[in-house]
Amino acid sequence: MAEVVKMPKMSDTMTEGVLAKWHKKVGDKVKSGDVLAEIETDKATMDFESYQDGVLLYIGVQEGGAAPVDAVIAVLGKEGEDYKAALDGAGGGNAAPAKSEEQPAAEAKPAAVEDKKPAATAEKSAAAKPKVDTSSIPATVIRMPLLSDTMTEGTIEKWNFKVGDKVKADDSLADVATDKATMEVVGYEEGTLLYIGVKEGEAAKVNAIIAIVGKEGTDVQPLIDNADGSDGTSTAAPAEEATTSVAEETPAPAEGSQAGSSDDDSRVKASPLARKIAKDKGINLNDVKGSAEGGRIIKKDVEGFTPSAKQAAATESAPAAKPQETAQAAPAKAPIVLPSFTGEEKFSERPVTQMRKAISRRLSESLFTAPHFYVTMSIDMDQAIAARVKMNDVAPVKISFNDFVVKACAVALRQHPAINSSFLGDKIRTNEHVHIGVAVAVDEGLLVPVIKFADNKSLSHLSVEVKEFASKAKSKKLQPAEMEGSTFTISNLGMFGVDEFTAIINTPNACILAVSGIQAVPVVKNGAVVPGNVMKVTLSADHRVVDGATAAAFLQTLKQLLEEPVRLLI
Repeated sequence: MAEVVKMPKMSDTMTEGVLAKWHKKVGDKVKSGDVLAEIETDKATMDFESYQDGVLLYIGVQEGGAAPVDAVIAVLGKEGEDYKAALDGAGGGNAAPAKSEEQPAAEAKPAAVEDKKPAATAEKSAAAKPKVDTSSIPATVIRMPLLSDTMTEGTIEKWNFKVGDKVKADDSLADVATDKATMEVVGYEEGTLLYIGVKEGEAAKVNAIIAIVGKEGTDVQPLIDNADGSDGTSTAAPAEEATTSVAEETPAPAEGSQAGSSDDDSRVKASPLARKIAKDKGINLNDVKGSAEGGRIIKKDVEGFTPSAKQAAATESAPAAKPQETAQAAPAKAPIVLPSFTGEEKFSERPVTQMRKAISRRLSESLFTAPHFYVTMSIDMDQAIAARVKMNDVAPVKISFNDFVVKACAVALRQHPAINSSFLGDKIRTNEHVHIGVAVAVDEGLLVPVIKFADNKSLSHLSVEVKEFASKAKSKKLQPAEMEGSTFTISNLGMFGVDEFTAIINTPNACILAVSGIQAVPVVKNGAVVPGNVMKVTLSADHRVVDGATAAAFLQTLKQLLEEPVRLLI
């Protein structure tokens, strides 16, 4: 009896998969354990093995097509068996229908609509060709893979091959920058690199065509034409240059139309740039002599104009004073002349990286969706400082204050499970495991590797793991799986000498702890003011999950653990 094969759920966050490659075709015999296909999930491309024997009777999703989890992607059965009954019984319509390569590029629009198109558009439509059958073309399309659960597009940082090069199935075709790291893209095809669709430094949407590999000399244009513009290219021409040109070439008003008033210079013939400089410097253009054609004032005329020249011109044009009037006139003070200074406005721009886009999107969603509130507490770190010195005398690795904080938070979360929770819309999940995310600053932004089961690890173990993750983050070697699954997050800026700060919650966590630097301040102990070492911590909490009293109780436990570090060893 024929049996349907459904899209498997290969990761905890997977909702759909893309058929990267079929290893069997309709009519082939399949044994249990054979690799049936390669499926691209939200985290990686993985082999999908068959769990039954039979003949592949039907393929429901073509290569490059996507289907939701549990959708029918194939049917296995006996040779010649009617598989339609199995499809109907499984509700074969639940699979998102894959685009057939033989489907026309676009349905013909009614003639009445076409008649209304401009001539150029009508010619373009007439020239459009329907999609052709590409199954016989000895070439394979390589698409932008989904390399992380939050990735929507990737940037090609470097092509390792050029068009015409021979490539093997396990060769790394290119380095792609995602929103989390720079990773390699493997084509899984052997042949000649026939086409590159995205240049180095350019971005492409997930599943867009980035390359084509196949037999040397193959015409790949039909494959490109059938892509329906999925490569994300745009034919829109930038309008900025044209706008600038129009602004520079704006004709000046006619010479005879100048205003009679010497104060109004709005109708004086001058270039836009000269007018702007004159306005910034407070110069009346009526007083400036133009050197361009027709007496038009340009930039150098305004920059070369000084108030002293203006005063000299006014003196020459004024009638000579009578001797008697000169003798009777009171001596006037010379006007204060300030030196003119013209600065140049400068700025630089850079494209937003995939990582910065992801940070912007996720933190905006967190701050504007989750109602944050903040609780701050001061912790006496004298005993922690003394304990760290003694531990580092015998520990195999150097233990930092951050390691103390991670361990203390892990222990405290066991006692306050509400802090170790997530808001999931219609339910609240309380995690029984403790996975702590530690924020690490890199050049492009912020990465959060996750220490799994942190409550069960020693201080030395935590120290090694945190240092290893920090090194990987800075060298862009962190894998997506190493940054997923956190139940609580720590952001530590103590090494920068920060007195106090608040952090935005790293969803879906309910809380994040902001750790400041240890400050040497006077404190009161036993009624006397003595030198002390104080560290401030601020808990940002999602009020949908955590209440103020719960947050305060967690910080009290954290304070007790750090002020008496021996508790961390019990």
